[in-house]
Amino acid sequence: MRAIQFEKPLTLRLLDLPEPQAPGPGDALVRVHRVGICGTDYSGWMGKMPFFSYPRIPGHELGVEVLAVGDGVTNVAAGNRCSVEPYINCQSCSACRRGRTNCCENLKVLGVHTDGGLRPRFIVPARKLHPSTRLAPEQLALVETLAIGCHAVNRANPDSRETVLVLGAGPIGLSVIEFVRLTGARLVVVDLVESRLEFCRRAMGIQHTILATGEDGGLGALSDLTNGELAHAVIDATGSNRSMSRCLELTAFGGRVVYVGITQAELSFPHAPVLHRRELTLLASRNALPDDFTRIIGLIEEGRIDTRPWITHRTNFDRLGQDLPVFARPETGVIKAVVEVD
Repeated sequence: MRAIQFEKPLTLRLLDLPEPQAPGPGDALVRVHRVGICGTDYSGWMGKMPFFSYPRIPGHELGVEVLAVGDGVTNVAAGNRCSVEPYINCQSCSACRRGRTNCCENLKVLGVHTDGGLRPRFIVPARKLHPSTRLAPEQLALVETLAIGCHAVNRANPDSRETVLVLGAGPIGLSVIEFVRLTGARLVVVDLVESRLEFCRRAMGIQHTILATGEDGGLGALSDLTNGELAHAVIDATGSNRSMSRCLELTAFGGRVVYVGITQAELSFPHAPVLHRRELTLLASRNALPDDFTRIIGLIEEGRIDTRPWITHRTNFDRLGQDLPVFARPETGVIKAVVEVD
């Protein structure tokens, strides 16, 4: 059985693995059909992801089919198509006991801390499978990306009277955009790359976009769009420490800042004149919760989220080594690349 492994940064190799054993109690054996490539995978390949360990089989955006289940499994059965919630939590720490399974103290994310889905078959806890009778494997592989945005917007908790500024229009930013739209809030999207903003306007119907080219980080353009008001919620999906430090300046008095992007660099911002005077709330957003997966599958099935524009590039095991460095370059125009495993 073939598998893809990141042996170390910038080194991808093809492995030959034994077939997995039969699933034990509470587990399921799944066949992987589609694997989405996300920013975490690109950062892991380049050695820039702080939580990534090597060597590692990547892949956590998964559309799978259940082949067999172990004793005690009742939520799925052989033949079910599923999205995988890749956050393997311990179920016993303080966070897990409070239902915060996305930030378990002992969390092992598939494809990051433990081997993921870039292999044809593997064992996964059945409780992490979310079935759908209507969605195709590639739609199921998109659910995890959307769940990241869903959770970030839940953290921001905007309403229809507010303005939400989304910084970064890569895949995570796009997932945030999907769920801001559902709140009815006024949405403004900022990015450094015009082609990404053009995609937002053309494929997602976003009316207000800002190309961040000036020293003010888009402050002037935001003021022009909102009659001088700042954003009530800013969701930063850039992963840039400069953006994450400066985005407080774009946030209204009493507003919220949500960091969904990840940086290894330090953040720096003034306390008294900005954070304290405006009484801003700073929030981190990590991963997602089980109910997010259930909600997203329902929204796609109902047609309220259209996944068709998302997948712009495809590859397979044989081409991934040559395609991955290309996909990682912003000028390539990749929104979401998907690995076809079968």
